[in-house]
Amino acid sequence: MAVTDEAIEKIKGMIVSGALRPGDRLPKESELAAELGLSRNSLREAVRALSLIRILDVRQGDGTYVTSLDPQLLLEALSFVVDFHRDDTVLEFLAVRRILEPAATGMAAARISEEQLDVLSAQLDALGERPSVEELVACDLEFHRGIVQSSGNSVLCSLLDGLSGPTTRARVWRGLTQEDAVSRTLHEHRAILSALRDRDAEAARAWATVHVASVEQWLRSTL
Repeated sequence: MAVTDEAIEKIKGMIVSGALRPGDRLPKESELAAELGLSRNSLREAVRALSLIRILDVRQGDGTYVTSLDPQLLLEALSFVVDFHRDDTVLEFLAVRRILEPAATGMAAARISEEQLDVLSAQLDALGERPSVEELVACDLEFHRGIVQSSGNSVLCSLLDGLSGPTTRARVWRGLTQEDAVSRTLHEHRAILSALRDRDAEAARAWATVHVASVEQWLRSTL
């Protein structure tokens, strides 16, 4: 194992064990290096690496702190990587979304509030029957984000938020080129919402699968 990797593992071990907790300030560099049996150089490189993936927060003139370790914060690194996807991986992103989003939608059926259901319904009503493709896709993102947030799983929410970006262009492209894409999307949104109102987790999961799979199938046939 490279020296820097060893240093990263040792700091990670302190966090996992609870020796360092979210918000804690790390000991002085010289003290921590001696405690972990590391050179100050390798410790410095490890801190730099862990700060890049938002595990540590280096504050100039103040010290280095463990971040909140909130899933949204930690998964920002995923969003950064996702931004560099190639067009030929969009199908893979859609496939992952097809696995995760129905699960989140099914979970939301038991947890989503009536107020949140009314918000989602109002979003769909505001679109009308003939929205532009851009309006529809923007609403689509907000619609699914609202449902996933109601699943009660912040990690799942952060993962799906990070995965939504690469599929946006495919959804716009489909809306512009497939004749019934807009009406089909609106119908599927209404079906998902109806299943959520009925607290029918299986129906909500099934409609979410149909919804994501329709984009995936269209893109597969187009490519």
